[in-house]
Amino acid sequence: MNPSIHELLEKVEFVVDVEGQKKAVMLDYSIWKDLVSLLEDIEDSAEIEASRNSGEEVVSWDEAKAELRSKGINV
Repeated sequence: MNPSIHELLEKVEFVVDVEGQKKAVMLDYSIWKDLVSLLEDIEDSAEIEASRNSGEEVVSWDEAKAELRSKGINV
């Protein structure tokens, strides 16, 4: 199971100035990749929902591939 955003953010470290004010964030690259993946999933879900609510015709991937192939495009 993928970690949640909350679990990933718990692993973030802060860079502070001499007064103790947070100035930057540090995190392991693996955590960065996991955060990016989660954000992309959220964005994809929003796009799928918007597409469903748009009222536009939905075409399956198999239908789309067949149409592209009929036009000579190899997919």
